Amino acid sequence: MARIVAVTSCATGIAHTFMAAEGLQRGGEALGHTIKVETQGSVGSQNTLTADEIQNADVVIIAADTKVDLARFAGKRLYETSTNAAINNGQKVITDALAQATVSGNGDYLAQVQAAKAARSASRQGVYKHLLTGVSYMIPFVVAGGILIALAFAIGGYKIVYYSPATLADLTTKFSANPAQSIGYALFVIGAKAGFLLFVPILSGYIAFSIADRPGLAPGMIGGVLAGLTGSGFLGGILAGFIAGYFVLWLNRSLKLPRNLAGLMPVLILPLVGSLVVGFLMIYVIGTPIAALNQAMVQALQGLQGANAVVLGVILGLMMAFDMGGPVNKAAYAFSTGLLLDPSHPVYLPMAAVMAAGMTPPLGLALATVLFKKRFTSDEREAGKAAWVLGASFITEGAIPFAAEDPFRVIPSIMVGSAVAGGLSALFGIGLRVPHGGVWVMFIPGVVSNLPLYLVSIVVGTAVTAGMLFLLKRPVAVAEEAPLTQPAAAPVAVA
Repeated sequence: MARIVAVTSCATGIAHTFMAAEGLQRGGEALGHTIKVETQGSVGSQNTLTADEIQNADVVIIAADTKVDLARFAGKRLYETSTNAAINNGQKVITDALAQATVSGNGDYLAQVQAAKAARSASRQGVYKHLLTGVSYMIPFVVAGGILIALAFAIGGYKIVYYSPATLADLTTKFSANPAQSIGYALFVIGAKAGFLLFVPILSGYIAFSIADRPGLAPGMIGGVLAGLTGSGFLGGILAGFIAGYFVLWLNRSLKLPRNLAGLMPVLILPLVGSLVVGFLMIYVIGTPIAALNQAMVQALQGLQGANAVVLGVILGLMMAFDMGGPVNKAAYAFSTGLLLDPSHPVYLPMAAVMAAGMTPPLGLALATVLFKKRFTSDEREAGKAAWVLGASFITEGAIPFAAEDPFRVIPSIMVGSAVAGGLSALFGIGLRVPHGGVWVMFIPGVVSNLPLYLVSIVVGTAVTAGMLFLLKRPVAVAEEAPLTQPAAAPVAVA
């Protein structure tokens, strides 16, 4: 008897999703297997699979006509098919899956990082889970927008911000006269006036999506747009997302319609009523006071200098290393990103401290595997090669597999190194104008206010991390050398 888990999802999220689930359920029972099917329909995920159920499953079946996130299934035997196949012959799909399923992920160090992140995400509950869902969907917009703005400055100079053609079509006619100015402004428009314009609505929308699933998406995004229009910005967007999500969730559970009208709930009633309520609250109640709070916080941070700045840098550094991409790490990142992207008074210092501190853990571990080989297994030394790339790319999660193997020595080591990197960056008064990218964006002119001292901060933090690992980790006996195991959850402090 096999243990099977499955996910079904169709384009509309109504009929085929549930018919496929029923087909798989009946097929599994007829063959004598244990099966649980998660449906991802128009009203959200139902019968949701837990991390333990996925971990204990012999095979995972994805019967879907839409994109299903496979991150949480990394390392599991996976079989993908259509909803029609599951509807027409659920037994055959299960038989084929047991015979033909292949392992998701290649089983190496990078797959371990992906699996650890997915398992940790699945274990989160409550407010942190919803906030981090919004942040994770927001990050690609922030990264793309920030790097494009940096390229715009590199090509057209900082004065490109004040270059305002009557229409975007004018860029074509002015290209021959000044190509650098034209291209620079085009990059600025794409990054600042398109990418950054979307990041708060995306954040709000996917916070609401995490709480109320698809019906919360439209009210959340509309609330995010209104956060921008009212000047409440990043903080207003977060608040709008939670209001939209919890209101739509409550409405969905409270409002009972006849069966023949139930299809109107996810596509008409929930998004319409949710958008009205959130919109009125943002305009008449929330927007103005949150905008005032936001500006007061920005002005206070702009005045940080000397010891106060160092304290902030150290705190942000500790947060970045504490759970390596978990809630505390993402809280520091979201805080710094919000300040960086404030449209009226951007603050660049926290972002520099956060990126330096986020790069240091994987880089320090990679350096330690080279300098102090006897303190790491052969597989850990091999994983250190990938950690160089992850650290250089500002992917703090690259430290997770090492921390999962030896948390009580690795985590304090990386926290000290990150605190040093963040504190030095703040002490030097370094500002960073892009929210991601690691070393791949640092050398674009104007991105970092003082590149040599910024590199010093990162190198010193990396060296301190490696030194702490030398002091805390004991040599590994030959008999103890064993492959890195895929961690089932984050090592510490995961909400």
